[in-house]
Amino acid sequence: MRTTISFTVQDVSGFKESLLQWSQQYQEIVWLDSNNHKSSYSSFDALLAVEALSVVKTNTPGAFEKLSHFRNVTNDWIFGFLTYDLKNELEALSSSNPDQLQFPDLFFFQPKKIIRIRGKKVDFMYYNVHNSTVNSDFEVILKIQYQEKSFNAEIPGQQPIRIKMGIFKDEYFRRVNRMLAHIHRGDIYEANFCQEFYAEHIQINPLKGYRRLNAISCAPFSNFLRIGDNYLLSASPERYLKKIGRKLISQPIKGTAKRDVNVEIDNENKKNLKNDPKERSENIMIVDLVRNDLSKSAVKGSVVVEQLCKVHTFKQVHHMISTITAQTSEDRDPVEILKETFPMGSMTGAPKIAAMKIIEELESFKRGLYSGAVGYFTPEGDFDFNVVIRSILYNAETKYVSFSVGSAITAKAVADREYEECLLKAKAMRSVLENTF
Repeated sequence: MRTTISFTVQDVSGFKESLLQWSQQYQEIVWLDSNNHKSSYSSFDALLAVEALSVVKTNTPGAFEKLSHFRNVTNDWIFGFLTYDLKNELEALSSSNPDQLQFPDLFFFQPKKIIRIRGKKVDFMYYNVHNSTVNSDFEVILKIQYQEKSFNAEIPGQQPIRIKMGIFKDEYFRRVNRMLAHIHRGDIYEANFCQEFYAEHIQINPLKGYRRLNAISCAPFSNFLRIGDNYLLSASPERYLKKIGRKLISQPIKGTAKRDVNVEIDNENKKNLKNDPKERSENIMIVDLVRNDLSKSAVKGSVVVEQLCKVHTFKQVHHMISTITAQTSEDRDPVEILKETFPMGSMTGAPKIAAMKIIEELESFKRGLYSGAVGYFTPEGDFDFNVVIRSILYNAETKYVSFSVGSAITAKAVADREYEECLLKAKAMRSVLENTF
């Protein structure tokens, strides 16, 4: 069904910028960029999917069943997203907080054009097209390299963007203390409590914003997504779940420390994070939760913690990441695996269902795509999904832009420190919105 034609490019960085700019002509775009973060579980350097041949989109019950049917019928690559609020299908939960972004609960499409970059090799995987179309697109992309300045022109008449807070500092403290009361009472052990920052009645250049955000963060699971008027500009450092053959890989993040230009201080921050009992406790609680989630789909005895509380360094922060793997049976439905582990443990808490109920009670916004997942399925049933964090979400029709941040609240949490962690995580998105347009 797909014709694959490969090319070699010397300037990979320049080609990626041109490719992303070329993609903007389409209504459906998913761009995934590893930003040269190499690991044993890397499958590509960058991956682009554009132009829908067929679509599954839903805000109604039965989303996972519809996705499974769509995957089986297409028997092809499909790209898209799952929003956090699909939790309501999986448990006796609800979402009544305001939703200003209005993304569908689930959206996947079968792309006409897929372009994959691995090293200097570029694979054009097109659906039912003549080779001349591939060659023509490749030549057009090469010629775009010199148009970046005109494309990134300022938006005429745009006023400086003023970011508003969903809840103010004092109210944040009150809600964290209510969360702590639940923990001290034994209702939960940990919960990820998030807050929204937003701006209304504004227009942004989504591609320009993504480029700036990506340059600041260079995260391993960055992505640019467009579905009509809905945009996601993501600098996610976190993998939710990957399937390679029978192997499942989850890499939750819990534990954050700021970077410093002074090397000695920066190394000290990293060391302190590694040895911080609170941060390690947060991480280990989520590791246990993920192990439990994976065990639902895993062959008995196959769940393994490959790395526990390993500190990774990114451009803006240090993060504590654990890697949990499992083996699943060959006949297991890939969508069912996602259903049994969703939403991801790092964005919920422990116990998971109780934490999600309390999160809904105390947060002031509907998460939607924030803390959901973006990724793809292959024709063979493999998949890879990130966690939508460190991201800007934008509805071009309603002119509403938003980013959200959170932290794990445990019995040892101090509201001041949690608030500062949120501001640290918000720094890149705030800088992009307030200084770019």
